Amino acid sequence: MHARGAETAQTLDRGLRLLGLVAEATGGITVTEAAGQLGIGRAAVYRLATTLAAHGMLRRDTAGRLRLGAGLLQLARRAQPLLADAALPALRRLAESSGATAHLTVADGAEAVALTVVEPSWTAFHVAYRAGSRHPVGRGAAGRAILAGRDGTPGPVTSSGELQPGAYGVAAPVLGVPGLEASVGVVAMGTLDMPAIGAQVQATAEAVSQLLAGEL
Repeated sequence: MHARGAETAQTLDRGLRLLGLVAEATGGITVTEAAGQLGIGRAAVYRLATTLAAHGMLRRDTAGRLRLGAGLLQLARRAQPLLADAALPALRRLAESSGATAHLTVADGAEAVALTVVEPSWTAFHVAYRAGSRHPVGRGAAGRAILAGRDGTPGPVTSSGELQPGAYGVAAPVLGVPGLEASVGVVAMGTLDMPAIGAQVQATAEAVSQLLAGEL
């Protein structure tokens, strides 16, 4: 039993490492490439990929490259309330200090989705930005910060009127959390002190990254 348990643990470890490799490879990864990076044979990678594909965790595209499967999206959606709860205190502090609506935004395919939104309590008016709001990931500071995060660029990213006339946004990617593409940002009606607010946003993104890395 001990030997079988050790073998099962090794297989699980390899499967998780394979998922990690595929998640980091934006253009997918071949079985040969995965075998080389994992230090195991191609046959072993085939077996792992077949099992993970059966559970919807991986898929093979028309070129035969391994990509993440839709099953992971279901798991990610179930984890989103945990992410929101972990980030909420930091977002609340950001909203109060900046006087702007703060948000945690995650990537969902080609869209950016506002997962958590916190409005400041003391301002006369602020942007009514709703949790669940969606927009193309290439538009707005939140989405473009996520794209910057794919290259490891910490930000911050700014926007002006891209999603709503008169709205200004600042966002920074949440880096260092495996499998998560997200950003922290603020949006306000009216110009922002970009150097000061940008520093606050980036510091909050780094704090959220540390929190989420501990949660996941």
